[in-house]
Amino acid sequence: MRPASIPSGSRHKKHLGFTLIELVVTIAVLAILATWAVPGFQQFSARNEVAAEVMRLKTALALTRNTAITRRTTITLCPSADGSGCAITNNADGKAWLALLAIFEGRGEPGDVLLRTLGESRLPTLTYRNDNRPVRYDALGRSGGYNGTFRLCGRLTSGAKVIVNNIGRVRVESGRPGC
Repeated sequence: MRPASIPSGSRHKKHLGFTLIELVVTIAVLAILATWAVPGFQQFSARNEVAAEVMRLKTALALTRNTAITRRTTITLCPSADGSGCAITNNADGKAWLALLAIFEGRGEPGDVLLRTLGESRLPTLTYRNDNRPVRYDALGRSGGYNGTFRLCGRLTSGAKVIVNNIGRVRVESGRPGC
């Protein structure tokens, strides 16, 4: 049954949707939010990449030191292309330590026992010393002669230093380390 007050030919249909002005205002607000949020997100992800690399290095150094103390022998941490031995050829370009990190029992020479590997870095550059030496811990957990500073250079202005002292302990300094 039809209501008596509305004739059948004069029924008004209501259209659902947005007007052109509403769409333009919405797009403008989204554009403003995107230009404000994208740089902040890029900085956030760059800082997280550096933080992840700091944790990877600290984990590798702690594992190496603890294994040297536990096994009472020399343990070496170095980059390795295939896990067969240390592969530090050129550290000046910041690419050597970006490779797979390998922990070897002994001096990291071919034939030494591979104990563990840790994945590759995602940073643009990572340097450690300029004399192509690995990090080596003795039976007491000391790294005398093999100490130094890792310089982690991330995207944008992110970075950090991971410092290994003669006793074998590790500390971290945040901030761009002169990359």
